[in-house]
Amino acid sequence: MKAIKILETAILSDNWYTLKKITYEMADSDGITVTQVREAYDRGNGATILLYNKEQGTVVLTRQFRLPTYINGNETGMLIECCAGLLDEDNAEECIRRETMEETGYQVTAVEKVFEAYMSPGSVTEILYFFVAAYSRELKMHNGGGLETEQENIEVLELPFSQALEMIRTGEIKDGKTIMLLQYAALHHLCG
Repeated sequence: MKAIKILETAILSDNWYTLKKITYEMADSDGITVTQVREAYDRGNGATILLYNKEQGTVVLTRQFRLPTYINGNETGMLIECCAGLLDEDNAEECIRRETMEETGYQVTAVEKVFEAYMSPGSVTEILYFFVAAYSRELKMHNGGGLETEQENIEVLELPFSQALEMIRTGEIKDGKTIMLLQYAALHHLCG
C-alpha cells in the first residue's frame, strides 16, 4: 500500500475538542493517486468498564443525559451505559479506576483489560480501552454520581445481569460500549 501524504490540515473547531479538515493523497485500488478530503474529530482516547458481581449475578451501570442522543431522536436524552471517561493525562488503567470511583462510588482494585476498539473510525480518532472488574459492597466508598465541577449528574444502577441483557433486546440499552461489554460478560460467564 502506498503511503498516505497529508497535504493540508485545517482546524474547523477547537471549542470543546478538535475538529480538523484534512486533505491527503493516497493510492486507490488501481494504484492511481487520488486526493481526498475528510473531517476527523479528536477528543482524545478513553476507557470504559463493566462492574460485575458473579455471586449476585448483577452489574453496575449508569444513567445520564447525553445531548447527541437527544438531538438524534432519544426522547429523554437519557442513556444507560457502562462507566467511562477520557484518559486526560492518565494511562487507561489509572483513568478507569478514577472514573469508576467518581461515577459509581466503587473503589475497584483488580481491573482487567479485555480489548480496545475504535468506536466510530469514520469520523472520530478515539480508541476506547475496555475493562471488567468484580465489585462487592465492601468496595463502595460513596454514592457516586460524577463530579459537580464537570456538571455530571449520573445515576448509578445495580441491575440483574439477565435484565441488562434483556434491555439490549428491548432497546433500553443502546450504547455500543455497554452492549459490547455485556456481551463479553455473557460469552465469558462473568455473571453466574
